[in-house]
Amino acid sequence: MSRIGKLPIQIPSGVTVSVDENNKVIVEGPKGKLERNINRVIKIDVANELVTLTTLNASKEANALYGLSRTLIANMVKGVSEGYAKTLVINGVGYKVFDKGDHLEMLIGFSHPVVVKSIEGVKLSCPSVTEIKVEGADKEKVGQMAANIRAIKPVEPYHAYGIRYSDETVVMKEGKTAGKK
Repeated sequence: MSRIGKLPIQIPSGVTVSVDENNKVIVEGPKGKLERNINRVIKIDVANELVTLTTLNASKEANALYGLSRTLIANMVKGVSEGYAKTLVINGVGYKVFDKGDHLEMLIGFSHPVVVKSIEGVKLSCPSVTEIKVEGADKEKVGQMAANIRAIKPVEPYHAYGIRYSDETVVMKEGKTAGKK
């Protein structure tokens, strides 16, 4: 049995969790509404501001999904109450990003500006010309949007030019040291 799956999920004030007959979990809060279908081998109980999960049988599938289902629901609860955010940093000579309302325009060393449009449920903003902030209630969407932006211009290891996460460590390579003879 999963040690994570056994832990109950505390529901903060202002958040409602409901489960329908098809094991669809609906979580609503100040940051939005999230829905997810959970496998039927997991039984979800909502009572006394707690969500508890139990397996209906001791199959291999149920054991595999037990901790995963609990974590997915906990992420939904945290997302609609607090939200998730990732910060990206742009480093390079002349590299800049501009907020154009519904999209971002990036100058990152290509011959043309790169336009990035936000997906539904994710908000993009620029606190400065070298920072991008990705915010939203769905942890998966926020992480995927940040990864998509980072993949446009990954950090190169010699000068650290490119797009990276704010907490990412870039391992630099040593350049050429031999001079002309």
